[in-house]
Amino acid sequence: MVEYLISRDQAISFYNINNIIVILFIMMICLVSCSPPEDPVRCFSSKNNSNCTITNSYGAFPDRTICRAAEVYYPTTEEELISIVANATMMKRKMKVATRFSHSIPKLVCLDDQDGLLISTKNLNRVFQVDGSNMTMTVESGVTLRQLIKEAGDAQMALPYAPYWWGLTIGGLLGTGAHGSTLWGLGSSVHDYVTQLRIITPAAPNEGYAKLRILKNGDPDLNAAKLSLGVLGVISQVTLKLQPLFKRSITLLTKNDSDLGEEASSFGRKHEFADIIWYPSQKKVVYRIDDRVSSNASGNGRNDFPGFRSTSSLVLSALRTTEEDQESRSDATGKCTIAKLTTTTLRISAYGLTNDGIAFIKYPVIGYHNRLQASGTCLDSLEDARLTACPWDPRVKGLFFHQTTFSISLSNVKSFIRDVQELVSIEPKSLCGVDLYNGILMRYVTNSSAYLGKQEEALDFDITYFRSKDPTNPRLYQDILEEIEQMAVFKYGALPHWGKNRNVAFKGAINKYKRANEFLKVKEKYDPLGLFSSDWTDQILGLKNGVTIEKEGCALEGLCLCSQDLHCAPKKGYFCRPGKIYNDARVCTRLSSSSISF
Repeated sequence: MVEYLISRDQAISFYNINNIIVILFIMMICLVSCSPPEDPVRCFSSKNNSNCTITNSYGAFPDRTICRAAEVYYPTTEEELISIVANATMMKRKMKVATRFSHSIPKLVCLDDQDGLLISTKNLNRVFQVDGSNMTMTVESGVTLRQLIKEAGDAQMALPYAPYWWGLTIGGLLGTGAHGSTLWGLGSSVHDYVTQLRIITPAAPNEGYAKLRILKNGDPDLNAAKLSLGVLGVISQVTLKLQPLFKRSITLLTKNDSDLGEEASSFGRKHEFADIIWYPSQKKVVYRIDDRVSSNASGNGRNDFPGFRSTSSLVLSALRTTEEDQESRSDATGKCTIAKLTTTTLRISAYGLTNDGIAFIKYPVIGYHNRLQASGTCLDSLEDARLTACPWDPRVKGLFFHQTTFSISLSNVKSFIRDVQELVSIEPKSLCGVDLYNGILMRYVTNSSAYLGKQEEALDFDITYFRSKDPTNPRLYQDILEEIEQMAVFKYGALPHWGKNRNVAFKGAINKYKRANEFLKVKEKYDPLGLFSSDWTDQILGLKNGVTIEKEGCALEGLCLCSQDLHCAPKKGYFCRPGKIYNDARVCTRLSSSSISF
């Protein structure tokens, strides 16, 4: 008889893994009820909507501050918007625009103090005109992407490229440059399909303190207003150029990542809706082979991505508890095991794709564009006392993460991917935590006419990873993650996603935009008093210093950067100097070798 002895930590790990296997399959079941996300604006005086706070959908800004406002307004018409802006301008009060779900991670919506006001577009949610002859649709700025896709589909039209998540408003996604994935046509950024935009800005007393500006194609100011970070005024209506509704054929192909650098540079030219999911620690890649097909092609496919579905709060709590336990014990092996289980489960379920709206049978999945381009069913349910929720809902113990998202020129993609692969070869388990959040999503973008839009053909890297509830507690292999972020931003000159980053990604970012000065001229013309600006927006636009913050633990949260002359001091949160690799964020031991340099 042979006795097998295992340690307590191994026993805990095996127990967690067995639970996770069950949990992952439970997550594949689409629950029919959910607690929809709450309004990001909360007021302590509900009678007059005053003494308010605002947060994002995740319940925490990068610096974890609580943003405040004296009051919030919920206009229902353009006329009401004009009146609100006029009154605030007359009193020289600061203003910020809030959206229904507030999915921007940075502090774009925050005021400088609690005396300003918020203007919510929650009730500006009407579709004004669907013009089939000109293939356009006019909507209010608070209309969600889900509404737009549905209304367009009902009229046999389609927005060709869009983000994958339903819960964005048109005004919000324009303001942050949200996009899908393509190198074809006008590109994947929604703002490049705007043909007209109505925006209300502050004005002089003789103009009534507020001015409605109607910007059309050919007006250079439209290039500023259609991606404005919310600093020019408040958008009331948007007209978008659409296309006739069409069908797509999707096959998701999993391969080894050995030739990813070469493939990533050219894959986007081969398929119209191409994107890539990369699991670096598993050395695997999932290529989306995705193109238009004849409308006569057989298929009624649907996209319902599991990560955007309603999920049991108990399941979410178990997942989070397991990950926190692994972080506290530096259990990289456990993370890698669960990451493989997660990605395998997603692959088996075809990442939420079904051939008939019910089940996945085989590839390709063929269906109408409006049923495949985005999803987010956790928004579509009645209140169930938080028994279920969107996975990141801060009201339950669920996902809590950082996101680092940037675009690297296609000409530099091969080198960047090679550098990341070299980091993984040094520490093979270092990015299992990224794999656990469904890897690195890579989407194609093109040069945009927007002054603050993409500058050239590029690949957008979207990286999601664990964030501790304790801002002074480093995450496992944080040094590797920081090295990737800094390498992208400073070595490869990556452009930040305006709505998905920590502070470090915005350091010096405005200097990478060739027409930034043109944007600032429009800003000065539309809002000379800076009533729609804040210290934060002035910092990322290069008008003020302070985009990075040096305080205890600042590097742990991506709020600061170690300079070349700053010694690594973990107690202050500094652990990663450019060009240096450390094997653990809790110590300062340098690895034996690395060819990466800045």
